[in-house]
Amino acid sequence: MSPAPTAAARRRAERGGRRAETLAALLMRLKGFSILARRHKTPLGELDLVAKRGKLIAFVEVKARANRDAAVEAVTYAARRRIGGAAGLFLSRRADLADCAIRYDIIAVSGWRLEHLPDAWRDGE
Repeated sequence: MSPAPTAAARRRAERGGRRAETLAALLMRLKGFSILARRHKTPLGELDLVAKRGKLIAFVEVKARANRDAAVEAVTYAARRRIGGAAGLFLSRRADLADCAIRYDIIAVSGWRLEHLPDAWRDGE
């Protein structure tokens, strides 16, 4: 079993996560999305990014990992369920979004490289 991360290691990881989310938000804006929420906390979990383009809402999970495969693997079944629950709660509080289609995306960040995986999973998967 590995030792618990130090406070300095946790701060570095937090900064890295914020940087990845900032880059992901910029990428989504470049693709024509407006960002409705960043790091949106609900009782069911946190949503990294909520983005809207037209009548489409994308709930985006941002993962900073060594490569794309590691990022995708980090979005486990439990994480997908948590994100789906948080997304449902977010939408239940936004009647103005009731007629929008939704999808779940992953943005894998590795260094300065970003890879957007639209529609990475569906509810119940």
